[in-house]
Amino acid sequence: MYLISNFEPREYQNNIIETCKKGNTLVILPTGLGKTKIAIMLAIERLNLIRNSKVLVLTPTKPLAEQIGKEIKESTNIVHVEVLTGLIPPEKRKELWKDSTILVSTPQGLTNDIMNEKITLEDISLIVFDEAHRATGDYDYVWVAEQYMKKAKMPRILALTASPGSDNKKIKEICDNLFIDEIELRHREDPDVKPYVQDMNITWIKVALPEEFKKIKEYIELCYKSIIQKLKNLGLIGMNQEYISKTQLLDIQRRIQGKLAQGEKELRLWQGISLAAQLMKVQHALELLETQNLESLKSYFESMMDKSTKVKANKNLAKDVNFKSAYIKTKSLLEQEIQHPKINEIKKLVLSQLEEKKDSKIIIFNHYRNSAKLLENELNKINGVSAKVFVGQTKKSGTGLSQKEQIQLLDDFSNLKYNIIISTSIGEEGLDIPQVDLVIFYEPVASAIRSIQRRGRTARLEAGKVIILITTGTSDEAYHWSSFNKEKRMYKTLNELKDKIKLKSQIPLTTFVKKEFVIVADHREKNSPVLKNLIEEKAEVQLKELKAGDYIISDKIGIERKTVKDFVDSLVDQRLMGQMIKLRESFEKPILIIEGTENIYEVRNVHKNAIQGALSSIAVDFNIPIIYTKDAKETASLIKNIALRKDKKEKELQKKLK
Repeated sequence: MYLISNFEPREYQNNIIETCKKGNTLVILPTGLGKTKIAIMLAIERLNLIRNSKVLVLTPTKPLAEQIGKEIKESTNIVHVEVLTGLIPPEKRKELWKDSTILVSTPQGLTNDIMNEKITLEDISLIVFDEAHRATGDYDYVWVAEQYMKKAKMPRILALTASPGSDNKKIKEICDNLFIDEIELRHREDPDVKPYVQDMNITWIKVALPEEFKKIKEYIELCYKSIIQKLKNLGLIGMNQEYISKTQLLDIQRRIQGKLAQGEKELRLWQGISLAAQLMKVQHALELLETQNLESLKSYFESMMDKSTKVKANKNLAKDVNFKSAYIKTKSLLEQEIQHPKINEIKKLVLSQLEEKKDSKIIIFNHYRNSAKLLENELNKINGVSAKVFVGQTKKSGTGLSQKEQIQLLDDFSNLKYNIIISTSIGEEGLDIPQVDLVIFYEPVASAIRSIQRRGRTARLEAGKVIILITTGTSDEAYHWSSFNKEKRMYKTLNELKDKIKLKSQIPLTTFVKKEFVIVADHREKNSPVLKNLIEEKAEVQLKELKAGDYIISDKIGIERKTVKDFVDSLVDQRLMGQMIKLRESFEKPILIIEGTENIYEVRNVHKNAIQGALSSIAVDFNIPIIYTKDAKETASLIKNIALRKDKKEKELQKKLK
């Protein structure tokens, strides 16, 4: 019999478990209040109830998987607990799956194993979806849940999150995608939770933009107004419009792209696309000035001024006198060692906290890596401070931490090798960051999910403080109120949904469906929606490294699939003809599928003759049929029909030979 050890369930956890026993449940609980413990309690319940079954826990990242696996081992008498990630070879994962009782996995590697039929979901008695707010769109959680509900003998789903978001439609989408029957929602103030939570003191500190910064702001705003005027002159926005939000800018770009796709060739439309891109860049520069620091702003200016850039919007901004003046003024202030007031405010807060409690742990959240690195350098100048940046994996810029380094850094923070970590968004979600005394938001965030997760890093085992820095009269204030209102709306929506939501009915329990055809797919297609649709079409999919083509139906038939954009991109960077040569040489009956509804002549500024020349060469010179599909679902359906037709012809031939 499996047992819980090393922790005593709390009242609210016991109450929630009673609901989870009855059906698929979405549990919304503030960070630090033991969502994983609820998963462990339900896992024990299911394993003891359904003999010889397994439990699967899905979580977005490897560090999260490692932490959850460790917590399960420490909290139960279950011996066979394994963590599966994409770093483990497929055959080894298959062995571990077979021999384990509880498996903790990232969804990407698991999806591949399900597709390749290296594992079966049939005997899984419980799937836990950690950070369940991700279960939207084409994230792997959605597909895995659907496969599970179709194939498992005794399915049960537990979805965990600190916040599913504030949008009614999105919350309902999460519930539908994860086949949720019940919602269990708890606040810190709820009667069964309150005895277990610590006081959280939240303070907002406002700083004023220095006068020296206002001159830079003036130059940026003049640049902004000049671009707005150009858009007015082109008739792309209203004559009385003085400001355009990011959302409106994206909408303008979509409308212009739509007109171009419909065949409109007006020069003003191409100019409008470039101006909208310039406006977004100018808005970003203003945000860096007002809410971040001059170093980040200077780096951004320099990326715009880079003479090697081929981006038209960047080239035009580099010529703008006001944009250049803002850059020159920024450099001048940096030479005078003038900093954003938030930096000095953070130094004061850190010193005050360490004076109050010498062994304090502090987390500072900052949206930008460059700003986080600057803070690390500034704080390490203070006696008694050991600060370290905590970021995601390496990007093109070369900055980043591997998942192993992330785990080690958290251990070092727990053991006070570092007393401050400066974290980007990687530290917001799920990771079991040790109890901290002070959480500082370098800037507010507009997302209710992110704001709740940031706050949840403190006030776990003892009282904690949250301080949010706001530059007055800037986007900081807008983001603060946006997050505040979204959080209020989220709780209101959830309470309404608990009683009123009409959830997707459970899929009837079924046995495995018989596969109708076999497809070999290139391993690089593993995240393609086509592959998931093929499985829905009852295909047996085998992932392999292919030298030519993306999908193989037989020794004779090979298919290269390209989206409209990828087709044009591969033509521009000269990959296309090489791929067609390999396809023609490898298969007697090669096929090219071009997928998407975009106008192939409008996705990039490529001359129509070049595209038509490529299409003509593929069809005539290489004798490769070109088939157009509108989306991934239609592509999968086409591949299925080709495969079934091939099988039918082979069977007819065999009959004739007999």
